[in-house]
Amino acid sequence: MKKLAIPFEEFKFSYSRSSGAGGQNVNKVNSKVTLEWAIDESNALALEVKERFKTRYKNLINNEGIVQITSQESRSQKINQDICIKKLHQLLEAVLLPPKARKKTKPKASAVKERLDSKRIEGLKKKLRGKVDF
Repeated sequence: MKKLAIPFEEFKFSYSRSSGAGGQNVNKVNSKVTLEWAIDESNALALEVKERFKTRYKNLINNEGIVQITSQESRSQKINQDICIKKLHQLLEAVLLPPKARKKTKPKASAVKERLDSKRIEGLKKKLRGKVDF
């Protein structure tokens, strides 16, 4: 797998207060991290990779074309920042290679014959369950 090298200068981080448990500390520390990355302005990726990312993860991109990823898993701002970068790299690695083209296949003639025979047998079973005329 090819390693991605996106310059750190392309990332913009914003910080806010996390939700959830944390006691009194949660009310005074901005540990939630939001990573913003302008995907269109980046020169670190090929155009095809950018297009695949946009189509697959359009829910992460806002109207201005900025990818937004958040993390509030840890109580540490630095750890959450690292988690955001790691998430972005995982998403990019998923679209790095183009998907394989699907090869159309046909079932074997013996498989088709076997399926039709079993259908015919099941149909006969059900037909024999009908009312009997005297």
